[in-house]
Amino acid sequence: MGFLLDWLHFCCSSRRKIYYLHRRYKFMSRMEKQLSRFRGWLPKKPMRLDKETIPDLEENDCYTAPFSQQRIHHFIINNKDTFFNNATRSRIVHHILQRVKYEEGKNKIGLNRLLSNCTYEAAFPLHEGGYRSKNSIKTHGAENHRHLLFECWASWGVWYKYQPLDLIRRYFGEKIGLYFAWLGWYTGMLFPAAIIGLFVFLYGMFTLDSCQVSKEICQATNVTMCPLCDKYCPYMRLSDSCVYAKVTHLFDNGATVFFAVFMAVWATVFLEFWKRRRAVIAYDWDLIDWEEEEEEIRPQFEAKYSKKERLNPISGKPEPYQAFTDKCSRLIVSASGIFFMICVVIAAVFGIVIYRVVTVSTFAAFKWALIRNNSQVATTGTAVCINFCIIMLLNVLYEKVALFLTNLEQPRTESEWENSFTLKMFLFQFVNLNSSTFYIAFFLGRFTGRPGAYLRLINRWRLEECHPSGCLIDLCMQMGIIMVLKQTWNNFMELGYPLIQNWWTRRRLRQEHGVNGTASFPQWEKDYNLQPINAYGLFEEYLEMILQFGFTTIFVAAFPLAPLLALLNNIIEIRLDAYKFISQWRRPLASRAKDIGIWYGILEGIGILSVITNAFVIAITSDFIPRLVYAYKYGPCAGQGQAGEKCMVGYVNASLSVFQVSDFENRSDSEFHARKFYGSPVKYCRYRDYRDPPHASEPYAYTLQFWHVLAARLAFIIVFEHMVFCIKNLISYLIPDLPKDLRDRMRREKYLIQEMMYEAELERVQKEKKERKKNGKCQHNEWP
Repeated sequence: MGFLLDWLHFCCSSRRKIYYLHRRYKFMSRMEKQLSRFRGWLPKKPMRLDKETIPDLEENDCYTAPFSQQRIHHFIINNKDTFFNNATRSRIVHHILQRVKYEEGKNKIGLNRLLSNCTYEAAFPLHEGGYRSKNSIKTHGAENHRHLLFECWASWGVWYKYQPLDLIRRYFGEKIGLYFAWLGWYTGMLFPAAIIGLFVFLYGMFTLDSCQVSKEICQATNVTMCPLCDKYCPYMRLSDSCVYAKVTHLFDNGATVFFAVFMAVWATVFLEFWKRRRAVIAYDWDLIDWEEEEEEIRPQFEAKYSKKERLNPISGKPEPYQAFTDKCSRLIVSASGIFFMICVVIAAVFGIVIYRVVTVSTFAAFKWALIRNNSQVATTGTAVCINFCIIMLLNVLYEKVALFLTNLEQPRTESEWENSFTLKMFLFQFVNLNSSTFYIAFFLGRFTGRPGAYLRLINRWRLEECHPSGCLIDLCMQMGIIMVLKQTWNNFMELGYPLIQNWWTRRRLRQEHGVNGTASFPQWEKDYNLQPINAYGLFEEYLEMILQFGFTTIFVAAFPLAPLLALLNNIIEIRLDAYKFISQWRRPLASRAKDIGIWYGILEGIGILSVITNAFVIAITSDFIPRLVYAYKYGPCAGQGQAGEKCMVGYVNASLSVFQVSDFENRSDSEFHARKFYGSPVKYCRYRDYRDPPHASEPYAYTLQFWHVLAARLAFIIVFEHMVFCIKNLISYLIPDLPKDLRDRMRREKYLIQEMMYEAELERVQKEKKERKKNGKCQHNEWP
């Protein structure tokens, strides 16, 4: 330990307690008491941590400063071996090993080089011991911090308890501590969103029997709908879609608009209050003054540009320099690779569209009546499953492409590398995961044409139409299936796969060394047999939650249960992540961070996108606007300024246009003429649109109601977006980034430090003055 203190002035800029002889100040914060209820993810006092189990959770409130060997006498050092905690010591050792030259040569530097050329198999900090004990932690205490974390954090029996964030930070470092703090905050904020979303769903259930639109659809036994595909799709009664109409009402009801506005405001409140919470954590963990300038240059960057140096404008020291032209050329190549991969995703979505168009006829001709009668739902369900498989395959491919492109850019620091890689992976995975959802929400059934003049794909296949009850049911299925499958797969890969791998390793070791062969292994070998942590650190954990946040906000108007599913998943996710960090993974290298990095900007972008998408979902995908126009303009209550179920009488008939079967396209005339509906020939069928009847002066031309609905949709989008953005900006303005108590604490501390510096300087001047007087007196006495 003494070697490390002498070797560097604590390069990692860790902060410890600093003691001033002339003043020591302790400050208690009301804000900390107010925010203590948010230390975990449950806001009730009974869920607090057991202070007797974790007696050393709180630290004395003393001044802190970056450690320096020259100022070692200012620091409280009771024991040199425990002055730095285990995580900090491992970070110092890793810093040294990254920059030690192991052989003469330009690139013969650092531990990473030895790992890349397979000189070493692995390099990782050790756990502090076992995470299980035969003795109870309440009676015998914890054997080490790992055991303590397992009992009070990673155990499934404490799923309802707060997270010991200070202990997590000591063991894993600030970066991992901030991730779990953010995850706990996000999970806690999901409670109100999940409750409101559940109320919207229950409101749809309670009003299902009184919904006039569903009643009319279920009672329309004499309304014949046009076939949904060319060959095998039969004519159908409108009443056959009764079940789908009722399911649609569960998600598309009068409370949907309110919930969309609420979720947009919720996203803003979540981000604004997270900034305040992060500020409190950063102050408590001594991260306020930690800046990116303290971060070291990547060894790969140093090796690549060691011959080109320039003076750092901040430190004044020479450092490797990347020319502007070199940087631009690398960025252009990287951007071209990203664009190409996004085109691959769009091509995959186009393939899914072709699959949906082709298979809807196949399912319509299926032998099983259940599938034949629900051909469109079967098409949507299988398309979503195939789409999910394509998503997972493309994710594996693009991870390698993103890694190659990021290394090609040669970022200067580790944070720049992480931000570049994160942005690439998020952009691709977001497009990959949501492109099909965007297609269903905004394009499915919008450009199909009309009976007799259908738009066709490659001049052959008819584009897919929406179900007679609307396209919202397809969007709900897409979101529900993708969200459940994605979270299930992620949980399996995060915990199930490491469990299987570690079980197989233990089984192999037992066969090689006997039944209890692993008990006598040293700690480094026990840790070596665990699974290595992801090469990209917390990227996978953050990405999973950010994509979930997108599902929770972007299309929440179509799926109000998304926050509830996210909440249930995150309650499990917190303990699942804790369990794998403690028991299944090798201990990650501790690192510092003052926030969640580029992820916060991504969250803000998702919040803005969610306002736009929800406005379009309500205006275009949902039937909210057509119903509103009918109620106020064309229904029984037209001109009375009223809206209610009684004003919706006749809406279904007004929203369906009439088509003469003999006007079908030439290629399908004989086929459709020969068809009969329940034994009687079909002369007319209905379809969802606002067009004139076949015997009008302009057959199949758009009616005036179509233009009224279109104008109302555009007006709603503009009003909704402007209103919600104004509310979001107002909330952002009214909520300060720093809590008032924290700001007062920081100002008070700054004032005391200035006062102490003034007193110290005054004491120094007085001491020098006394010495000069003393020297002058001595010289006067010696004068001959």
